[in-house]
Amino acid sequence: MSNDSEYLWYIPNDTKAGHRGDTVDENHNSLATLTAQARALEDNGWKGALIGTGWGRPDTFTVATALAASTTTFEPLIAIRPGYWRPANFASAAATLDHLTGGRVRVNIVSGLDNLSAYGDQEGDQAHRYGRTREFMRLVRRLWTEENVSHDGEHFGVTGSTVMPRIQARGDRRHPKLYFGGASEAAERVAATEADVQLFWGEPLDGIRERIARLKALSQELDRDLPPLEFGLRITTLVRETTEQAWVDAEKKVAEMAKGKGSGWNDHRRSVAVGQQRLLDLHRSGDVLDDNLYTAPGRYGGGGAGTTWLVGSADDVARSLRRYQELGITHFVLSDTPYLTEISRQGNQLLPLLRNQLPR
Repeated sequence: MSNDSEYLWYIPNDTKAGHRGDTVDENHNSLATLTAQARALEDNGWKGALIGTGWGRPDTFTVATALAASTTTFEPLIAIRPGYWRPANFASAAATLDHLTGGRVRVNIVSGLDNLSAYGDQEGDQAHRYGRTREFMRLVRRLWTEENVSHDGEHFGVTGSTVMPRIQARGDRRHPKLYFGGASEAAERVAATEADVQLFWGEPLDGIRERIARLKALSQELDRDLPPLEFGLRITTLVRETTEQAWVDAEKKVAEMAKGKGSGWNDHRRSVAVGQQRLLDLHRSGDVLDDNLYTAPGRYGGGGAGTTWLVGSADDVARSLRRYQELGITHFVLSDTPYLTEISRQGNQLLPLLRNQLPR
């Protein structure tokens, strides 16, 4: 697998203990616990971690700032929502954190439905929501790369806006990468024109191949004026010493999910987006797709990246991830629970295989 690929983890950002089946610990959301995970990521070869967002969770940007201040190489992939943030406010905050950390900020733009009225936001239908997201992303990028920016759009406006401190160019990196997800037609049009990285959840290889081809064609059709769109995969990876032990543990986890009807796992069930529904429907084609893509979790409450799992030994999972890489995936956001234990296990067993181009 190409050394150009990047490997991030996932740090839970939730007020409830036992997130996605993790060990129930009353201190799970403390600065000490979260910092221990971020430092473990540094120590075990990971580039950084996605930190999720949603009203009712701890504020994602605050968590990311605290973890960045407690580490030296850890790169937070900070999930944020247009509407919760206004473009100039966010551009300034992110530029400041990027300056303070020496260029370690990454951003995941989230457009899915949330409890908008709770934080004073409102939006219309899907077209309105994604139109606003597109304008947000375009304006934030301009604020990072231009000075004295004026914009009078349908959703946002600024006059003579210069964000300080200025984002420092670092090689080919002109600003923090903007990651984006979504499988609806409206979401794909935003990704094709405005995103730096399109994140997919764990679909079978054929589905990812089809979506990459469609997004590339759409980028040309819509006259994308940015560097070529990159692609990423956010998925659960259950790795054990042997293939047999991995499947025993995976089936045991799913059995526990079935008992509790997915309690603690279904954090994407408030509304079922197009991409989420695609994952939930996969188990109808079989509990195991491709070589080791386990779809049964979606039947019992798994949501988002917890809906499908790659299961097996480190060799098995590395082989599967290599096949996604051959399709054009270069950004990987992996995880399993218990989070801290798996940071070390997969950092020591899986990452070395991914970084060495071993024969298939």
